[in-house]
Amino acid sequence: MRRESPFNDLPDGLPAGRLVTPQQSFRPPSGPTGPVLWVSDEPLADAGAHWARLFALHERTGLYPLLLATFRRDPGRPWHDGELDPPLPVGAIDMLAAEGVLRRFWDSVVAEPAEDTEDPKPSGPWPGLAPPGADPDPDTATEFAESLGASQRSWLLGLVPAARGADTITMCGWQGPMNHTNHTQEISAVLRSWEERFGVQVVSVGFDTLHVSVAAPPKTPEHARQVAAEHLAFCPDNIWQGCGDLDAYAEDLIDETSWSFWWD
Repeated sequence: MRRESPFNDLPDGLPAGRLVTPQQSFRPPSGPTGPVLWVSDEPLADAGAHWARLFALHERTGLYPLLLATFRRDPGRPWHDGELDPPLPVGAIDMLAAEGVLRRFWDSVVAEPAEDTEDPKPSGPWPGLAPPGADPDPDTATEFAESLGASQRSWLLGLVPAARGADTITMCGWQGPMNHTNHTQEISAVLRSWEERFGVQVVSVGFDTLHVSVAAPPKTPEHARQVAAEHLAFCPDNIWQGCGDLDAYAEDLIDETSWSFWWD
């Protein structure tokens, strides 16, 4: 019996768009075929409003919306060109724990403490997961999407068959963090944990960027430093190619209702 496609019943009111299948060069000859996401044909000035409407419909449709940015010098990449890995089953995320993933990341980017040094960079063992945030604002995701949509940048609109935003990047074969990890399911596992602890929702994905809303951000300097340690493990480029100082980075996380990540 032929399996029904999750794209057979797309929501009403979508702009012109297309189904995207990973390029043959990015999947093994015996790998799965078929579309992994729906993408609008053109960038949309009202993409934020579309995102908000589709996010509200997500539980009914099973399709999670994304605002999609393209590669600045080639707007076909990665979405329209299908520059994507074969999708992995959701079980590839289920088998991972955020604590273990972040511990491995931390050990790969943070040096052992050295004697007689004044190096300000973090060192030592993985400090553990930060405690959850409090008093989540249920409107944060919609407000952030509408804010991005109102910016000068135009976004493609995407839909991914996924039960939760954290899973979308794995389910569509996104390659964005490949210079940090080739296993996007590890990124999804951390995002799941952030969904549960901080009310995070994935809103925008680019060639190598990720933007999420944060409904319950840290509100104290100590809590923000704990969250900043997770960010360092998750995306070290945010700090080392940003402000360069973890404490200064942490200060900017206090009461911040969106987080952005970029992998070089």
